[in-house]
Amino acid sequence: MRSVMTASPSSTVGRGNRITPQLKIVKSGLDKDTIGLSTIYCGDSLKYYSEWESPSTIISDGGYGILGFQGDTADPSQLVDWYEPHIAKWSESVRGSSSLWFWNSEVGWASVHNKLVEYGWEYRCCNTWNKTKSHIAGNVNTSKLRAMPVVTEVCVLYFKSQKINGVSIKDWFISEWSRTGLPRKRANDACGVKDAATRKYLDRGHLWYFPPSERFQMMSDYANLHGNPQGKPYFSVDGVRPLTGEQWDRYRPYFDCPYGITNVWERLPLKGAERLKVPDSGMSAHLNQKPIDLTDMLIKSSTREGDVVWEPFGGLFTSSLVSNRLRRRSFASEIDPSIFEFARSRLLQDAEFNQQSLPV
Repeated sequence: MRSVMTASPSSTVGRGNRITPQLKIVKSGLDKDTIGLSTIYCGDSLKYYSEWESPSTIISDGGYGILGFQGDTADPSQLVDWYEPHIAKWSESVRGSSSLWFWNSEVGWASVHNKLVEYGWEYRCCNTWNKTKSHIAGNVNTSKLRAMPVVTEVCVLYFKSQKINGVSIKDWFISEWSRTGLPRKRANDACGVKDAATRKYLDRGHLWYFPPSERFQMMSDYANLHGNPQGKPYFSVDGVRPLTGEQWDRYRPYFDCPYGITNVWERLPLKGAERLKVPDSGMSAHLNQKPIDLTDMLIKSSTREGDVVWEPFGGLFTSSLVSNRLRRRSFASEIDPSIFEFARSRLLQDAEFNQQSLPV
């Protein structure tokens, strides 16, 4: 068994994160490896998407239009063309409902937003990581900069929902109730409420609510018991049997945000031992390293244990590392071979640490 590298107690930061500032680079020459529940690739993710299992969530931290890493563009206006082939593959690969966390600068995200919508990704929320004044290290000459110093990044949440028989979930659900021939108000009887079912679940406008699994089951059972016998089964995809509440729930992207979290994340920039360095150089291993605690929040909020996480622009494989810790399966790719080797070593050593610390 390989020796496990751990950080000294003084280097532990944030919610119990384990930091390995003296990371040992394990050079492999591999272009693919499986470490724990994570499968990682060295190369352009466009080559590998077809090998990856359909994702529950995608954590995208790619080009920002600032030439920040190999393959990045020189201008945010070029990001639409940079991202479109990836967005197309993401959209093709989603078999069920899924979510997307899109990291970028404000202008980078604004450049790509319409393209995401064009491919069927529904905007939910723009979250801002406020790194505070610590990010600018004190002195900034705003008269020469001619702008207020930027201390933020955005991480924008999108949902990708399935269609049923070529129509949206909302339209399919309402049309299934209409097919029964039952008055709309009978949906309230089905759910045991006064008017909430009609108002929430049969509204064709923007106030439509996705019925929870138990409400779906109640309306489906009622429809198949009291609806026009010639149209049965109702709320069925295959025309043989109705969906169960559990099956219905899979059409909705999973989301469970902890109480008290808002869309502004006050979190200091990565510094000191938390910022991974290239051994014997003092240089940061990656300019765009993401915090473990924020990544942990994203994955917990949008996946269940055993779900699949995609990290198409791997960098230091932070999402894969967190996925291993949380028992999610992950697929990731990093295009730069030297960063891939560093990130692979990071993931390998963290996986060993956790393997030894887990109860037998």
